Amino acid sequence: MLETSYQALIELPGYLLDANKRIFWGYLLSGLVLAILVLKLSQRHRPWREVIHLIFDKRIWWSSTARQDYALFFANKVIKGVTFGPILLTMVPVALGVTDGLVWLFGPAEPWVVNQYLVIGLFTLALFVVDDFSRFLLHYMLHRIPVLWDFHKVHHSAHTLTPMTIYRSHPVESYLYACRMALSQGSVVGGAYYIFGTQLAMADIVGANLFVFLFNIFGSNLRHSHVWLSWGSRWESWFISPAQHQIHHSRLPQHFDRNLGSALAIWDRMAGTLIYAKGVKLKGFGVGAGDPGHPNLWAIYLWPFKQAILRMVIFRKRGFAPR
Repeated sequence: MLETSYQALIELPGYLLDANKRIFWGYLLSGLVLAILVLKLSQRHRPWREVIHLIFDKRIWWSSTARQDYALFFANKVIKGVTFGPILLTMVPVALGVTDGLVWLFGPAEPWVVNQYLVIGLFTLALFVVDDFSRFLLHYMLHRIPVLWDFHKVHHSAHTLTPMTIYRSHPVESYLYACRMALSQGSVVGGAYYIFGTQLAMADIVGANLFVFLFNIFGSNLRHSHVWLSWGSRWESWFISPAQHQIHHSRLPQHFDRNLGSALAIWDRMAGTLIYAKGVKLKGFGVGAGDPGHPNLWAIYLWPFKQAILRMVIFRKRGFAPR
């Protein structure tokens, strides 16, 4: 167990060099540049020094919930390696299972021989869209199913947002997201391999899906920040802007369960959960009246289990309690 914990911890610095991680140095740098430009353009009277101070305000970066985010980043990595590692669903067996299932249903297929660039484009886009939809679907369930909300509430209990808030999650939620990724990407890989065979290849930039890279480089880290970046209603009909995700974290009840999408806004439009940033005034982040006020990591980890058990007892008596 100690060896597993040590291996998990020494992997963390690699997040800064991995373009598949949100805190990849390139995404952090582009987010910083965008933050400076947004604040300077919206507050032209402020000197550059004040703009930089606003971005790195100690009250944001060293708040009580921000410090919890940093601790969870390390603790969750160890917990995942020690507990979930052996039972984590992975992409390869899912992909093999999908391919074998298609062969069993329809028989062996002769791979389609088409333009290689077309195959790369379709495969890359399919990976991105299916992955994004599966994120929305799980996120929707985390908000709408009370027992799952108890665990997801950990993420929403942050009162200040920083790029590290992306890692503010309960291990149970992290496990669900990891399995979601294996199922979604494995299904696409398995299906595409059945159709195209060995022609499969993904368009990437430094190892990240082309579309994922573009999404992250254009300010994904500002989603969890105090810098308001709206893309305008026209673009926000198709893509979730950083400002829209900040609305998702609002502590005001009228903003609860809105803007659940990750990159694409079309799922929220279809579900009727989309809110545009125009005209919205935020009054802080959190879960409103239902804020559990986690005092420490032990409370963060144990409180959701306590609530989930309580809901099960209530369910046996009179049905699930509402959020």
